Amino acid sequence: MTEDDQTDEISQIEDRIERLAEIAERCRKYILASKIAIGGGGALLFAILGLWGAGQTAALGSIALVLGGIVSLGSNVSTLRQTESAIGDAEALRSQLIGRIDLRVVADAPMKLV
Repeated sequence: MTEDDQTDEISQIEDRIERLAEIAERCRKYILASKIAIGGGGALLFAILGLWGAGQTAALGSIALVLGGIVSLGSNVSTLRQTESAIGDAEALRSQLIGRIDLRVVADAPMKLV
């Protein structure tokens, strides 16, 4: 494998890491929204049952909000873990490829170009 091939492969890996980082950030946002939905649905359910008696539609809606939040939370936590694992693997491969490149130290270079 030539140095140009390795450089191209490193660039592709870096692009993949960038895409995976965007996926991970999106998962984090969905996780936060899921936690808010669970908390909001639970609070609404307690408020409905405690203060107003049983408003069936509101109670069912708040239960659906809690359950939907739980499902979304579980799904996004799982996806985030898989994505972070893929990022780690890609970073390890990138480091390995960078280690294979024959880097040269530039010595006796002038401090300023005249």
